[in-house]
Amino acid sequence: MQKDDLKSLITHIYENLLTNIDNQEDANKEQVTDYLRDAINVVESISNDKIDSIEHAKLAFDNAYKEIADKSISSYEHTNKRFEKLTKMHEETLISYNNTIDLPSITDKFNDIQSHMFDEVKKANDVITKLSAQVKSLEKDSNLDGLTKVFNRRALNHYLNQICTNKNTNNMHILILDLDDFKAINDTFGHIAGDKILIFIANILKKVLRDGDKVFRYGGEEFVLILNRITQKKCATITSRILEVVRGNRLIYKGESINVTMSIGGTTLTQEDSPDSVIARADKALYKAKNNGKNQMQMELVDGI
Repeated sequence: MQKDDLKSLITHIYENLLTNIDNQEDANKEQVTDYLRDAINVVESISNDKIDSIEHAKLAFDNAYKEIADKSISSYEHTNKRFEKLTKMHEETLISYNNTIDLPSITDKFNDIQSHMFDEVKKANDVITKLSAQVKSLEKDSNLDGLTKVFNRRALNHYLNQICTNKNTNNMHILILDLDDFKAINDTFGHIAGDKILIFIANILKKVLRDGDKVFRYGGEEFVLILNRITQKKCATITSRILEVVRGNRLIYKGESINVTMSIGGTTLTQEDSPDSVIARADKALYKAKNNGKNQMQMELVDGI
C-alpha cells in the first residue's frame, strides 16, 4: 500500500468527520470518539494486497454517516410519537378536570407542559426533515449498494465508461448473475429472507473472486462481475466454482433451509464495445442460460472470440 493512498484515506476520514460534526445539532465528544473508533477499525481491516481496499474504506465512511442519520431518524420518530401520545393524554386530562372542578393552577401547569411538548415535536420534525434530505443526498452520491455493501449500478456505469473510453479491455470478462426463481423465494419466505439471501450471495462472491476482480449489484437479484486479466478458460473455471459454491450452501432462516441457485451469462470485452453493447451481450447469454434449464453459465461471444 502506497503512502499517498493512506494520506488520501486519512484526509477523507478527517473531512467526513468535520461534515458529521457540522450536521449534528448537538455534537459531543462521545459521538466523535465513536466515529474515531470506527475509523480505527476500518483502517486496521485494510488489506495491503487488495487494490480496492482504500476505495472500499472511503466508501464505508461515505455510508457511515448515512447509517448514523438513519438511526437518528428512527430515534427522533420514536420520540415524536411519544410526545404526540403524551400531548393527547394531557389534552384529555385537561378536558376531564375542566368538566368537574376548576383548577386554574393545574390547568396553567398542564398548558406549560403541553406547549413545551409541542415545541419538542416541532424540533423533532425539523431534524427528521433535515436528516432525511441528507440521507437522500448520500444515497445519490454513494457507489456502494446499501444492502449488500458491494458496488452499485452507479459505480458499474462509471467503471464501464472508463474501460470503454480508454479501450482498456485486454483479457477482461463480464458476467451477469441472476438468482433462479427469486420471486418464488420471496413469496414463500418473505422479503426479509430475500434480503438475507442477497447479502449471503454477495459475501460468497467476494470470497470466491480474486484480488482485482469487481462485484456490483446490478439491480434486484442480479449481480455483475468484472474479471480482469483472465483467459476464457480461467473465466469458465471461476464461474463453475461460483455455481458450485452457491448451490452447495444453504441459508437457514427461521429454522428453514433455503437452497439457492443462479444462472450466469458471460462475454468478453472488445475495444469496439460500449457499456450498453457489452451488457446487452452478457444479458443475451444469461437469457440462454435461463432457457437451457438455469443453474448454469452460457457465453455470448463476438465473432467467436
